[in-house]
Amino acid sequence: MSYKVRLDLFEGPFELLIYLIEHARMSVYDIKVSEITTQYLEYVSKLQEIDPQLAQEFMVLAAELIEIKSRMLLPGRQKEEGEAEEDDPRTGLVQRILEYKQFRELASMLDDRQEQTSHMHVKPREDLSRWTGEEDELLTGSTEQLVRAFELFLIRRQRIDEIRRTYRRQEENRRSMETRISEISAMFKGRKTLMFSEIIREDPSVFNRILSFMSLLEMMKQGGIKAEQKKRYGDIKLTAVPAGKEQ
Repeated sequence: MSYKVRLDLFEGPFELLIYLIEHARMSVYDIKVSEITTQYLEYVSKLQEIDPQLAQEFMVLAAELIEIKSRMLLPGRQKEEGEAEEDDPRTGLVQRILEYKQFRELASMLDDRQEQTSHMHVKPREDLSRWTGEEDELLTGSTEQLVRAFELFLIRRQRIDEIRRTYRRQEENRRSMETRISEISAMFKGRKTLMFSEIIREDPSVFNRILSFMSLLEMMKQGGIKAEQKKRYGDIKLTAVPAGKEQ
């Protein structure tokens, strides 16, 4: 049975080898080295005509495949009783293929993670030193001064706790603009108009108001809705624009 090898420029020798194995539907643990070597050499031969320098990178693995093929063609020596079985010439190659596939999957996962995090916007870290700075204070004076110092300590501690709670809420409620646009679009189902106050009614936090407003601006830019505010600081009336209709 013969196979036609596509003349793609693979990233490296192992990319080509894995492609040939998977294309032939072979198990990586039972590689038919004779068939794979023939196909691999056919590819390298064609690659030499296109890019001789690049083809040199593939020659090392080609020599290894030829060596394994030769060792498998040699007649096996009959084992004496109690003698361990000879190692399969393919064992080392199989191990390297498995390791390569594992690193390739990890690289793909990291690429996906980088793509996901590139769409995330994180609030810059604030300088909290004025609230958390530990200052050495010598508490001397009257009882009234000590009471006042303790009150100031409690006020500062309350501010720190409030900052931490606010930051934690923002982290928990962090959502992408795409998700908020989908939520707002769902609110328009069966309705032609909405008020901005309705959209933020369930979560009137500053973060949600800003996220909702930015999402509405994006929807207006895309021509999905139009907005109307009859008076300054008044509620905003949102009207859905049917698909294909100009505003």
